Amino acid sequence: MKTYVLPYGKGNQTVDLPEDHVLYDLHGPGTNAIEDEEQAVRDALRHPVGSRPLEDIIEPSDTVCIVVSDITRLVHTDRMLPVLVQELNRIGVHDDQITVLVSQGTHRAHTAEEDEIVCGRDMVRRLRIVQHDCHDDRAMTYIGRTSFGNDVYINSIAAKADKLILTGAVSFHPMAGFGGGRKALLPGIARFDTIMRNHALALSEVPGSGCHPGCHAGALEGNPFHEDMREACAMVRPDFLINTVFTPDGDLYEVVAGHWDAAWEKGCQDLLRIGSVPITKLADVTIASAGGYPKDLNLYQSVKAHMNAVLATRPGGILIFTLECPDIQEPAIFTDWFFRDDQRQCEQELRQQFLMPGFVAFKARCIIQSMKAVYVVTRKENFDVIRRSGQIPAATLEEAWQMAQSLLQEEGCRDFSITVMSHAAATLPLLRPEHV
Repeated sequence: MKTYVLPYGKGNQTVDLPEDHVLYDLHGPGTNAIEDEEQAVRDALRHPVGSRPLEDIIEPSDTVCIVVSDITRLVHTDRMLPVLVQELNRIGVHDDQITVLVSQGTHRAHTAEEDEIVCGRDMVRRLRIVQHDCHDDRAMTYIGRTSFGNDVYINSIAAKADKLILTGAVSFHPMAGFGGGRKALLPGIARFDTIMRNHALALSEVPGSGCHPGCHAGALEGNPFHEDMREACAMVRPDFLINTVFTPDGDLYEVVAGHWDAAWEKGCQDLLRIGSVPITKLADVTIASAGGYPKDLNLYQSVKAHMNAVLATRPGGILIFTLECPDIQEPAIFTDWFFRDDQRQCEQELRQQFLMPGFVAFKARCIIQSMKAVYVVTRKENFDVIRRSGQIPAATLEEAWQMAQSLLQEEGCRDFSITVMSHAAATLPLLRPEHV
């Protein structure tokens, strides 16, 4: 037996597994974490990709809008932003010329405490922090129409600033291929209908056939969800970008900065190299964590683990997740959709009026229904929500594993295989069929 440790909120869950049954313990290729993050940010700003250095782009008289991710994203904005602001100050831009725009997309606004967690107490004290509200039409500016017929409206603060800087983190995204980059603008600071029109592209062109086959983690070419975002961002032409790239274990691997598309693409290529793992077999059981806080802050974010873990699991297999989810029902619209069992009706409604939370719930429920059982280790107060979503709650990882073993025994499956994914939301299994 071997003890495996999986992240759970700000702590861990452990489980003893028969090592001879463990097929893979997926972590991605070994990489070295950056120790001096501030220096890494500074170096990236001064040695950009596909762009002049920041000091050659920004004028001392410029108003600057810095777009930052909300609390549901692992970015290290609190370490990045002070260095960026220091560089702007060095150029001659004063604090009162800088606005930080939090790119909520369709998420709720931050609390004051969450602003401090994301941006850092000193930055909140010094800078103007604005929460983007996708429903406030008066705060939007029209940019243009993409080739997909999407009318692009973005937050007027970003549209009217002399200089626009996007920040974020490059990550695997189950529909957009990769997070970060252009996502800071769309959906980050876009109007609600612009976001919904873009996200509807994640559905197949043929009604009744579910999700678009090109919209999955790690895919950019032939992905209309991504291509529409890129077109929108190209219309706005942000002046600079800075993105972090993390290892599957959640450590900072690199900082990329420069042109909004070229620098981000470098981050995507590097993440694919360090975050994807080739596999030759699918497991009977996959035990996974989204990666702990903030990736398991709510169920909406946590199901990204489902979307990667299923790629390592045979159809009709078993999934086990460690998801603390202290804010499990945020946003409520996602939870409402997640409780629905009629997937055909869900798809029909999404085609009539696309809602991103509804689509994420739809895709996650398709995964759940394709499995023999899905166990979720979570807080006891979350048990009813988990049950209503077609999953089975457990208080500890050991308890979930005991239930899974009982199910395997009932099926007469003695020679079962297990895959462990301790950071499933950031680890992309790539099956090589020629070796299966």
